[in-house]
Amino acid sequence: MMLKIAALAATQLALVGLAVAPQLSSRVTGEDYRMAVRPVDPIDPFRGAYVTLSYPGLREAGRAAERSDGGGDVYVPLVEKDGSWVGDGWTRERPDTMPYLTCDDRSWELRCGIESYFVPQDRAQELEDQLVDGGVATIRIDSRGNASVVTVSGD
Repeated sequence: MMLKIAALAATQLALVGLAVAPQLSSRVTGEDYRMAVRPVDPIDPFRGAYVTLSYPGLREAGRAAERSDGGGDVYVPLVEKDGSWVGDGWTRERPDTMPYLTCDDRSWELRCGIESYFVPQDRAQELEDQLVDGGVATIRIDSRGNASVVTVSGD
């Protein structure tokens, strides 16, 4: 009986590890890139102090991928433009050169793992006010295109 419980606990722990592996990998091994952001859904009283972010520089890549057939993994190469990184099209084949984002278009929008940013409750309103006219997010991207949001500011 104890062996079954231990096996079940180990399986659950492994599943949690798999769920957070892309975000953890980008935070530990990734490089930082700055991207323009706009808030979509500032503070949700039911989910806490988080901001749903929109990336104007990824908008066209997202629209094109959403119109494509099928769905699945989408890779968005990034290029630097005016001090910020923006999407440069999209492909279903993993690019040979960095940086790029590994995204998913199985749902109604392109998801790259950088759409939400959580902040302490006491800082949420301040950040919302800073982002009214847009801001800058520092995104950390690893060698497989996995990404996570490191910071967001109203720069």
